[in-house]
Amino acid sequence: MGIDQVRQRRLSDGIVERLEAMILEGTLRAGERLPAERALAEQFGVSRPSLREAIQKLVAKGMLVSRQGGGNYVCHKLGSTFSDPLLALLESNPESQRDLLEFRHTLEASCAFYAAQRATEIDREQLKLAMDVLEDCYRRVDSVTREEEGVADANFHLAIAEASHNAVLLHTVRGLFDMLKRNMVVNIGGMHRHSGETRDKLIAQHRRLFQAIVEGQAEQARELASLHITYVQGVLDEARQTVQRTARAQRRNGL
Repeated sequence: MGIDQVRQRRLSDGIVERLEAMILEGTLRAGERLPAERALAEQFGVSRPSLREAIQKLVAKGMLVSRQGGGNYVCHKLGSTFSDPLLALLESNPESQRDLLEFRHTLEASCAFYAAQRATEIDREQLKLAMDVLEDCYRRVDSVTREEEGVADANFHLAIAEASHNAVLLHTVRGLFDMLKRNMVVNIGGMHRHSGETRDKLIAQHRRLFQAIVEGQAEQARELASLHITYVQGVLDEARQTVQRTARAQRRNGL
C-alpha cells in the first residue's frame, strides 16, 4: 500500500499565524511599525527570507503596509469601526451622543466584568498607570484642559478593555477610541458646568471601579461600570434640561 506524501507546511505560514495572533491580541496595534526585520527574525527564530515572505502575504491580505525604505506597519485602518465621514455625522448629532452613551453602558460593563476575572499583574500595572494619570487630571482642576482629561478618561477605559482579554471587545473599543475620546470631552464640558460635587463623584466612581477590577470582583466591577455611565447620562440630561429651561425663560421675557 502506497504512502501519501504530505507536503511540508511552509515556514512563512507559521510566521503569518504568529503575526496575526499578535495583531488580534492587541500586541501589534493599528498604525504601529513592526520591529526591524533582523530583530523580528531573531525573535521568531526564522530566516529573513521566510519572514519577508510572511510579511508579503500579510500585505496582500491588507493587514500590513510596506513602505519603501520605511519599514512595515500594521494597517492604520485596521479595526476602524466607522469611517471618518460617519464619525463626523455621529458627533454632530446630539441624539447620537446619547446613543453612544447607551452603547458604552453595555460595552464597558462587559469589559469591566472580564477584566476583573482575567487581568494579569501586567494589566493591573497598566490600569494603575492610567488611573494615576486620570487622578492627576482631577487634582489639577484649575489647569487641566477638557481635552487632556478626556484623553485620560478614555485611556483608563481602554486599559480596562485590554485587561478583559476579549479580542472582540478590545478591537471594538480601539476602533471607536477617537469617537469615545471626543464623546468624553463633550461630556466633561457638560458636566463641569455643575458644582465640584459632580467632579468628586466621578473620581470616586473611577476609583471604586479600578479597585473592584484589581481585586477580581467581577460582578461588582460590572455593576460599578454600569452605574458610572448611568450617572453620566443623568448629569448630562439635567444639564441639557437646564439649558432648555433657560432658553425658554429668555424667549418669554424677550431676551
